Amino acid sequence: MDTAGKHGPASSWPARIVRGRGARAGLVLAGLAAAIAAGAYVQSNRPITVQVAANQENVPVRVFGLGTVEARILSKIGFEVGARLVAVEADHGDRVAKGRILARLDAGEQEAKLAKARAGLLMAEVGVTRAGANLEKAEAVLAQKTEVNRRKQALAGRDVVSQQAAEEAVRDEAVARAEVAVARAEIDTAKAQLSDARAQLQYEETMLGHRTLVAPFDALIVERHKEAGTVIKAGDPIFTIIAVETVWGLAHVDEARAGFIREGQRVEARLRSRPQDAFTGRVVRIGLESDRVTEERRVYIKGDNPPPRLYLGEQAEFWITVATLDRALLVPEAAVQGFDGREGKVWTVEAGRLRRRAVRFRHRTEDARLEIVGGVPEGARVVTRLDSGMREGRRAAVSEAGAE
Repeated sequence: MDTAGKHGPASSWPARIVRGRGARAGLVLAGLAAAIAAGAYVQSNRPITVQVAANQENVPVRVFGLGTVEARILSKIGFEVGARLVAVEADHGDRVAKGRILARLDAGEQEAKLAKARAGLLMAEVGVTRAGANLEKAEAVLAQKTEVNRRKQALAGRDVVSQQAAEEAVRDEAVARAEVAVARAEIDTAKAQLSDARAQLQYEETMLGHRTLVAPFDALIVERHKEAGTVIKAGDPIFTIIAVETVWGLAHVDEARAGFIREGQRVEARLRSRPQDAFTGRVVRIGLESDRVTEERRVYIKGDNPPPRLYLGEQAEFWITVATLDRALLVPEAAVQGFDGREGKVWTVEAGRLRRRAVRFRHRTEDARLEIVGGVPEGARVVTRLDSGMREGRRAAVSEAGAE
């Protein structure tokens, strides 16, 4: 039997089978793709559930600053002259009153100079006394010569004495008058020498006083730099002292957060060595010059309840309350796009659909939430967390987050 002639070539059967199977597979894949596309369409267009912000009341706005404990009045004190240090009468940690003696230098040489200055003063005083006596003597001689001259001039007019004697009397009076002028000049010289001797004595007494170091104000000694027996130079620090009442905190605050800080604002602080204790204070000074490298502003805080003992340079954390918001709408900074410090874009839910809005901000809380002050339409809800499926016009269901 010629089967080839009846049914066609035998080799076409596998081809028809393959074509049939391929058509069925194509239909299956097409159906699967359509199902996936339909599912994706449904998925992408179904209402998305988003969290939205709720108005909050009495929200404190605090700015963080990291800093140290410092003292406004800190002095490194020493002697104005150089000599051997013979006594150090205070140590670090001591509280000293103004005027208390803290250290002494060897004063033997200066005491000798002082004794010499006192002797010079006595000599100057004696010189003034002697010059005064010489003046009295010269004035007495002048009075005598004046009287003699007067008599001889009268007698010469009656030819009782010679003309030569009368002329000698005039000369003697003139000499006596000159000696009085010299005596008066000597008194002025002696008085000048007395003033010089007194000034020299005062100078030597002052230099002797420089051999004694006293506390310039009521102070706490922070550090003792020298010991007895050391030969020091003028200006070498012997102690570092501070005025206890001027101890304050120095906080370094990011310039971007420092704009709302004002004097008098309340501050909470925590010392690194006492993390369990809370300290409070007030802003008393804001530095007028920021650090050009770190871009931070210096803020100085005076404590209300400082610990009994403070350590300069200890690290401290400060939280400055710059405002308290009576009622505020806050959104996490992570939910804001294109934030430039004042404006940015947020997602809102309006009439059940998502919209993007450009809004304005003011305060930023310490947990990185931004206060919205404009740009949100009436009745719109602000989304607090971004989702990859968010797009303009998509339907959305809201779930409030952070309501208080």
